[in-house]
Amino acid sequence: MAISTLDSTRLLPDGTPLHNRLLAALPAADYARLHTHLRMNPGGTGRILQEHGTPVSNVYFPNGGVFSVTNEMRDGALVEVATVGVEGMLGIGVFLGDRSGAGRMFQQVPDGPFPSMTARRFIKESAAPGPFHDVLALYAQANLLQIMQGAACNALHGVKQRCCRWLLQTQDRVGSSEFLLKQEFLAIMLGVQRPTVTLVMGQLRESGLISIRYGQIRILKRKKLEQTACECYAVIRAHFQRLGL
Repeated sequence: MAISTLDSTRLLPDGTPLHNRLLAALPAADYARLHTHLRMNPGGTGRILQEHGTPVSNVYFPNGGVFSVTNEMRDGALVEVATVGVEGMLGIGVFLGDRSGAGRMFQQVPDGPFPSMTARRFIKESAAPGPFHDVLALYAQANLLQIMQGAACNALHGVKQRCCRWLLQTQDRVGSSEFLLKQEFLAIMLGVQRPTVTLVMGQLRESGLISIRYGQIRILKRKKLEQTACECYAVIRAHFQRLGL
């Protein structure tokens, strides 16, 4: 299924423009049907949507900002396994038949309210052959490729390279060179201690690639940031582009 050009005139239940690419890719009739089952949720930094191992009651379609899926170790340590923005959804495991949350899902960078759908309704809608099922299948494939590349990245690349990748992906998702980002969350995403993040961010700031002020990060030299990042940024981006997401 080829993802068509987004229709910016579509609205969510609260009247805000629709930006989520999965929902926006649907034909008008399909989106109108799903629209009646969407509920809006307020955004907020650190807001937890799903705890690890708990039954999934809702799935979410980011309409802005950045959301993270983390895996929890026995000692309570958290590490990111996937990042989700307007290109995807939270709860894709339900589409694959898993109703148990495989990780903690929370919002890392807020950007307005976002829609959700009950897992029961989602299962019913996604099980039927048609555009919704097809676009979800594409996203499931892209999400798997992202996780696979991320696992290789965490094993082989340095913290500075991975940090640059994450900053670039965040800019792509929020559509702005400036965004709010807590370093404690970034430490979880990179699987390191906060002092390490502080050191790396300081190096990027001293190099003139970014600026930091009151938790707000501004990307100043994107091209150089891309050159500093590992190859995984371009690889993951290419996966989504190839699948039309």
